[in-house]
This record gives sequence, C-alpha cells and structure tokens, in this order.
Amino acid sequence: MPRAAPWFLAAALVVAADRLSKWLMLGWLRPGESVEVTPFFNLVLVYNKGAAFSSLADAPGWQTAFFIAVALAASAVVSWMLWRHAERRWLCAGLALILGGALGNLWDRVAWGAVADFVDVHAFGWHWPAFNVADSAITVGAGIVIAEGFFRGKG
Repeated sequence: MPRAAPWFLAAALVVAADRLSKWLMLGWLRPGESVEVTPFFNLVLVYNKGAAFSSLADAPGWQTAFFIAVALAASAVVSWMLWRHAERRWLCAGLALILGGALGNLWDRVAWGAVADFVDVHAFGWHWPAFNVADSAITVGAGIVIAEGFFRGKG
C-alpha cells in the first residue's frame, strides 16, 4: 500500500478540487443561471442525472442507482490497478485522475441524485455539454491511460 499512497493522495486532491469548485459554484449560481466569462466560456449551474453528454438523463430514476453502482465498481477496479501497478507513473497518474473524478461525481449522485456541472464552453451558437472538474479529470486521466498504453515500452 505505501507504494500506491501518493496515487491515492493525488485522487483525494482531485476530489477536494472538485468539491471546492462545486461548493463555490453552488454558492454563487442558481440552477440554470449563466454568467458570461469570455465570448466562448460561461459558468452555468445545471444538474445532470445522466452520464456523459446527459445520456440517460431522462430515464425515470433508476439511472441514479445504476451510476452509483458503476462508480463504485469502477473505483474498486481503478484502486486495485493503482495498488497493483504503483511503479508505472503515467498509468497511475491517469488512474488517479480517473479515480478522483469518479469519486467526485459519486459524491454528487449520493448527495443530490445528480451531478452538478458548471463549465459551459461554446462557439458559433454551439454549446459543448456542461461539465465540471471531476469530468475534466476523468477525461484527461483516460487520455493519459490510453497514451501510456500506446507508448509503454517504446523508445
């Protein structure tokens, strides 16, 4: 476990950053409120009951328990991988980001039944689905894990 401790600490820091950012946004914005920051970036508070890109958000309610179970299972698998492969820095960096993001969004689902999103990036009238720090950590972490798989052992 001591070899993996820094990776679990990194995941905890992601959860802390996610919680802090959501605490600030929930204290500042009302649901649906939008604040323009730049011509392509707004802050907007929305609650997503679904997964990425709001998939299954309109389901009749079963999706909350389903996504809680998925997050718990994924967190267990990622934790095992961190423990098992603690010496692989890039893999574990990506996994720590994924774990922290999964736990950050899990917290929201348990507390509110939905994930609080607040980052709204847009251009030419097209808006990317709103996201948060946890979503960003999961996305960057997944990219690192994929890249590590491609480049491991090369050169």
